[in-house]
Amino acid sequence: MTTMTEASVREFKMPDVGEGLTEAEILKWYVQPGDTVTDGQVVCEVETAKAAVELPIPYDGVVRDLHFPEGTTVDVGVAIIAVDVTGGAPAEAPAEAPAEPAPAKEEPSEPEGRKAVLVGYGVAESSTRRRPRKGTRPVEPPPAEDKPYTAPALPGVQGELNGHGTGAAGPRPLAKPPVRKLAKDLGVDLATVAPSGPDGIITREDVYAAAAPSPAAEPVAGTPATAPAAPTAPAVSAAAPAVSYAAARETRVPVKGVRKATALAMVGSAFTAPHVTEFVTVDVTRTMKLIEELKQDKEFEGLRVNPLLLIAKALLVAIRRNPEINASWDEPNQEIVLKHYVNLGIAAATPRGLIVPNIKDAHDRTLPQLAEALGELVGTARDGRTSPAAMQGGTVTITNVGVFGVDTGTPILPPGESAILAVGAIKLQPWVHKGKVKPRQVTTLALSFDHRLVDGELGSKVLADVAAILEQPKRLITWA
Repeated sequence: MTTMTEASVREFKMPDVGEGLTEAEILKWYVQPGDTVTDGQVVCEVETAKAAVELPIPYDGVVRDLHFPEGTTVDVGVAIIAVDVTGGAPAEAPAEAPAEPAPAKEEPSEPEGRKAVLVGYGVAESSTRRRPRKGTRPVEPPPAEDKPYTAPALPGVQGELNGHGTGAAGPRPLAKPPVRKLAKDLGVDLATVAPSGPDGIITREDVYAAAAPSPAAEPVAGTPATAPAAPTAPAVSAAAPAVSYAAARETRVPVKGVRKATALAMVGSAFTAPHVTEFVTVDVTRTMKLIEELKQDKEFEGLRVNPLLLIAKALLVAIRRNPEINASWDEPNQEIVLKHYVNLGIAAATPRGLIVPNIKDAHDRTLPQLAEALGELVGTARDGRTSPAAMQGGTVTITNVGVFGVDTGTPILPPGESAILAVGAIKLQPWVHKGKVKPRQVTTLALSFDHRLVDGELGSKVLADVAAILEQPKRLITWA
């Protein structure tokens, strides 16, 4: 998204990199004023409420100005960088201008009512104007006469950028956006990190290793010199600055990105949809045995087979038997929208926070296809590559809180969905089986649903069906 301010200067605006996103935070600049850029070269990395994205510049030229420093949240449509597309001759250079100034490069025509943005085309011009947030003023670039912001010189930043240009500082370190975000949170310079991933890619573990404190030159009295190092902090702790209790009484962390989006969604859902949560404890011993058998099946070779796979399939069968659960409430039109498809959401904890990508048309997938889709979804979320489109259009969600060792929870509905299933930890417990108390593998399920469109009878039937399938997985065949 660009505008022309002078005949030779183009302003590149913050594009809408998702579906309806209104702002993004500038995480890192990869160029400085005076640098030459080429069409397609990445100039900065931004973080939206859904993903970290690298922005390429859509034309050749010389950077005239960076309008905002790193860490600034900028509204979509606001200019963030100015580029001189005529070659960028310095103003103080001897004036040997041609007889006529070079005409500005003509913009390619766009379909009427649409503007080109980073991903395809943006939405059509709207007649409505977005109301500014309370307590804030619209973000605008500084006046032209102000001293332009100059990004600090970083080792390796001015090396190769997407194959364009070289620099004496060496190539830019290879790392995925979430790894770069983690390094920034921990104060680690990626140029100093030794990569261990394939093709020289810096991994999350490399960043944690670089952030770990160096051992003391001399061991503390009474402590062996070869004492094992403290375990590495989990990824989720990277969201908050590492400050000891002795250093400060409190630490304030800005609410932005995924955390801000999650907060808005959860508050909106909790105070809009009347939640009801029901629980059931079930013997899943037969399901766990089936999982071990499926792992040996050649149809699942190379695929991850785990309890979540059969729980997802059980929920899909339960929805087929009770299709009214797969719906949404349309408040403006006062209608209940019945969905004849299932986009199955899977809540995933990532270093950037909680996200809920979904498997499109999960109801049409075979068990091996569902296993493949789950593997791709989890791997993409873990690597921070989940696209905004993958998090849109969910109809029903599963959240597996059992991976944290807890029995269950009372999940809040994702906005626009009518049900969410929480799965607790599977534990070996005493259970009455065939008239005798035996150790069995047991878990607790919790189903939250929107009581505006789901009555207690319907919610109870869905939860009971899921439990019945997990207790007797052969019902996947008889009921499907």
